[in-house]
Amino acid sequence: MNPYVKHALNQIDVAIETIIKIIDSLEDHDLLKRPTADKHSIGELLEHIAMICQADLLISEGASREEMESFYSSAALNNLQDLKEELKKNYSLLSERFSQFNETELHQEMTSYWGTVYTRFEWLLEIAVHLYHHRGQLHAILVHCYHKDPGVMMFE
Repeated sequence: MNPYVKHALNQIDVAIETIIKIIDSLEDHDLLKRPTADKHSIGELLEHIAMICQADLLISEGASREEMESFYSSAALNNLQDLKEELKKNYSLLSERFSQFNETELHQEMTSYWGTVYTRFEWLLEIAVHLYHHRGQLHAILVHCYHKDPGVMMFE
């Protein structure tokens, strides 16, 4: 495996493991909490987070808008256990896929359905950033809106 991919996947794994620890600090009724009326509930945010690895992988492989809408509509993660399992499964899929790319494939430019062009390796970095962004968002919602600090170390 390319050493840069290995290290990037390690950072994604850190994000995944801390998100799981945050999920473990919640109860199923927390999923219904909606800090802002027209924004995602905690459950909806976690459902999005759980799907990022696979969704962004599909986008990076050229999935169309219609394919992505179908993918997102297939989600039905209604409890904490399902969210954790989906998060782990999708990370495993991402890790397996990126572990197979050689140097040339990692440098190949891939275009999203909305026109963004990144190399495959840049897409992997985008996935890491995307996960860390929403992990921070989740943590902030829990701490500042619900005074529920999950007590999770956010960085190693």
